[in-house]
Amino acid sequence: MSAELVPRVLTCSPPTPSEPETFNVGITGRQMDCEQPIFSVLSGGAGQKSGGDAAMRGGGDGGGGGGVAAAFSSPVATTSDTESGIFSGESELCMEHETELDWFCGTEQKLICSHCAIVGSCNGHTVTPLATRVSSIRNQLVDVCEKMQLKALRIERFLDQTLTGKEQKLQTAASRTREQVLAQVSAAREALEEEEQRLLEEVQREEERVEQCLLTQRAHWSQSLTTLSQTRSRLVHTLTHTPDTQLVTSVQEIAERMEEAEGVSEPCDTDQLNLNPSCSESKLLRNLWATAALLGPNALRSPYLKFDERTVSPLLSLSEDLCTLTFLHKKPRQSPAYDPARFDCWPNALGSQSMSSGTHSWMLDVGESGAFKVGVCYASLERKGSGNEARLGYNPQSWVLSRYDGDYSFCHAGKKVPLQVVTTPKRIGVLLDWPSQTLLFYEPDSSAVLYCTSQHFSAPLLPACAVTDRSITIVH
Repeated sequence: MSAELVPRVLTCSPPTPSEPETFNVGITGRQMDCEQPIFSVLSGGAGQKSGGDAAMRGGGDGGGGGGVAAAFSSPVATTSDTESGIFSGESELCMEHETELDWFCGTEQKLICSHCAIVGSCNGHTVTPLATRVSSIRNQLVDVCEKMQLKALRIERFLDQTLTGKEQKLQTAASRTREQVLAQVSAAREALEEEEQRLLEEVQREEERVEQCLLTQRAHWSQSLTTLSQTRSRLVHTLTHTPDTQLVTSVQEIAERMEEAEGVSEPCDTDQLNLNPSCSESKLLRNLWATAALLGPNALRSPYLKFDERTVSPLLSLSEDLCTLTFLHKKPRQSPAYDPARFDCWPNALGSQSMSSGTHSWMLDVGESGAFKVGVCYASLERKGSGNEARLGYNPQSWVLSRYDGDYSFCHAGKKVPLQVVTTPKRIGVLLDWPSQTLLFYEPDSSAVLYCTSQHFSAPLLPACAVTDRSITIVH
C-alpha cells in the first residue's frame, strides 16, 4: 500500500449537554460507543460492534485499509491523555515504525501505532484509540468499585444489624424452645405419672376385689366342706352302728342327710377369681411403650433378623441381603430344590430368629404393596399344601396383620378383626413382649397402634410374612 500518513493534530473538546460525545473518523454519522461491559473490556473488546471499531476495520470493508487511512488523515476529536486518566510520564514508541503507541488492537490484544493499523500487521483488525480504551476501562473500574463499595456497605449492615438482631432473636428463640421442651416433657411426665397412679389404683382395686372373692369363696367352701364332712360322718356312724331294725325306721332321717349332702355344689373356677387384665390397659401407656421400644434411643429391634431362605415360597424372590421379599407374577420355570421347611403353595416366608423370651421388635417397609401379611407363627406351622393349615392367619398357629383390597385386618384362626386405618402405612412395626404375652402392630410415622392382642403363646415364635403385590423389606 502506498498511502501516505498525513500528520494531524488531535484535539479534545468536551461534549455539550445536548450533543453526545462522538469519535470522528472522517465518516459522517459514525459514532464510537465507549460504554462496554467490564468483562468485554477486560477481554479486549472481542466482538465489539461500535462505530469507531468499524471505522478501524480496513480490509473488511473492501477498501483495502482506506477506511482506516481516512480516520488517520482527517481531523480527530478525542479525549486528551489527562482527561482520559492516562498519567504515564512518557509514551511508548512502536519498535517497527518508531511512532507513538496510541492505539489498541482488540484482535491481538496489544498496543499499536497508527501505521500498524493502516499498513502494518493489524490492518483490518478491530482497533480502538488508546485514550478511549483506557477511559472505558477506567469507567468500568469505577462502576465495579462503586458496586463493591455498595456491597461492602450491605455486608457491614448485615453484620451490624441483621446478624446482631439474629443473635438476639437466637437467644430469645432458644430460651423459648427450651421452655417449650421442658413444658412438653413436664406435661408428658405429669400425664404419665397420673396415668401410673390411676393404673396402680385400678390394679389395687382389682386385687382387693379378687382377694375379697377368694375370702368369700374360701369361707363358703370351708363351710361346705365342714357340712359335707359332718354329714358324711353321721351317715358312716349310722351305717356302722345302727341295728338293722332301727336302720329300717331311720330311712327318712337318712334321706334328709343325703339331701343335705347333695345340696353342696361342685366347686368350679371362674374368671372372678382372677385378676382382670384390662385393669392395666392404657392407650397412653401402650403407645408410649411401643414408641420407646420401636423408635427410642434404646430401641429393642432385632438387628440380625433376616428371612430364612429355606422357607421362602417359589412364588417369591429373596434379595441378596435376605431382607426383601418380592412377589413373582410368573412362577419360575425351574422350581427350587425340595426342602421340608419351604412353603410350596402360599407366598409365605419366615424369619430366621426364634423368640421365646424377652421383648422383640422389628420394622417392615411395605412401601406401595397392596397385599401383604406380617406377624408371627409357631415353627410347627404346616409348610406344604394349599390348605388353611399353611395359610397365615387361617389357623391357630399364626397371628398376622393383613392388608388386602385396601382393607386392614387382624387375622388368627380364620377370624378377622377389621381395623380402622386413617393413613396408609409405609412401614409397620411388630412388637412381641413375651413376659406379658403381648403382640402389637405399630405405625411409626403417625405413632399409632394398629392392633394389640394378648395371647397364650405355648411355643417359640418366628416372624412370618406373605406378599402378593410388589415387595416388603425388613428395615434395620
